[in-house]
Amino acid sequence: MDNDIKQIGTYDAELEAFENQYPTPEGVTYNSYLIDDEKIAVIDTVDARKSAEWQKNLRKALPEGRTPDYLIVEHLEPDHTGALSWLMAQYPECRLVCTAAAGRMLPLVTGDPTLTERMMTVADGEKLSLGRHTLSFHTAPMVHWPEVMMVYDEASHTLFSADAFGSFGNPESKARDEEAARYYYNIVGKYGQPVRAVLAKLKDKEIDTIAPLHGSVISGDVRKYLDLYDKWSSYEPEEEGVLVAYASIHGMTADAADRMAEILIGAGAQKVVTVDLTRDNHSHAVREAFRMSRMVLMAPTYDGDLFPPMHHFLHHLSLKGFRNRAVGIVENGLWAPAAGRKMKAMLEGMQDIRIAEPAVTLRGRHTAQNMEQLAEMAENLMKL
Repeated sequence: MDNDIKQIGTYDAELEAFENQYPTPEGVTYNSYLIDDEKIAVIDTVDARKSAEWQKNLRKALPEGRTPDYLIVEHLEPDHTGALSWLMAQYPECRLVCTAAAGRMLPLVTGDPTLTERMMTVADGEKLSLGRHTLSFHTAPMVHWPEVMMVYDEASHTLFSADAFGSFGNPESKARDEEAARYYYNIVGKYGQPVRAVLAKLKDKEIDTIAPLHGSVISGDVRKYLDLYDKWSSYEPEEEGVLVAYASIHGMTADAADRMAEILIGAGAQKVVTVDLTRDNHSHAVREAFRMSRMVLMAPTYDGDLFPPMHHFLHHLSLKGFRNRAVGIVENGLWAPAAGRKMKAMLEGMQDIRIAEPAVTLRGRHTAQNMEQLAEMAENLMKL
């Protein structure tokens, strides 16, 4: 990044689950930036968990005798506004810059209605000069909240991208790309069209650096991530392959899932990934579902309904806008099997889902006849 731009965010190594649901074994960063110019701008704060550390970072980054002129709020979510009220109280001359939508929501997030008196709302495309740096503001509603905006610095060609282009993990994570994908599909994934709308706004910008609110700053391979967001937001699969997502109570469905994977390879699948929904966190399963071009669902009936781990997975896929995939269905039930029709009903609520025939019913342990049915379904699935 430009020497005038300082990263003053924090790293939370102890956070076990982002949003209390997505595992973060390597923690997560809360990024915040300071632009040192004739006017000083701070871009976002951090989660309240790390507020004290962030305050020290801010004071260290401020030139001696200077105070922030602007606090630019890209996103109001609490993990980015945990120190907002402290900063505004500490520096009474500081102006708060945000979208009109953020201004309406601000008192609800901070609990302080007086902050609106120091607020400067900006419209899409509006600019603010700090001196050498001129910032342009680009609204990004529903990426992934309605009040979001991105900020582009014309001097350094830096895009401050709010939650977009973020990732789980520490700043030096070797799994950055995979954690960025898991982050996208679970946090932003539902909002493909809003992502595409803001990418269209930015298409003529020269972007050398992307500075997100989570994860490492991106430089050098910026085009790679712009292209990934373009692909991800189109809901097109990344790979030709099949996800076998299964949930098993006593192991019989798990045994059949292993056989299903072998059958799919024999039917020509280039890649098969299996996920145990009773053990693997659903954020990983969701990521694999969006990665692959096809999916097989395998689950037992439970209390006359669908086994809850599978129900939760499909519900999560629906929330994230899952679409445009071919899917096979395998149910298990010794008596009154109902899981198949429950899975089918949930899939029918999603867009452009093609269901392979035949749906297969296991009754406990798989039989030779079941293997023939799975093979037929696999052949048909690979044609969809």
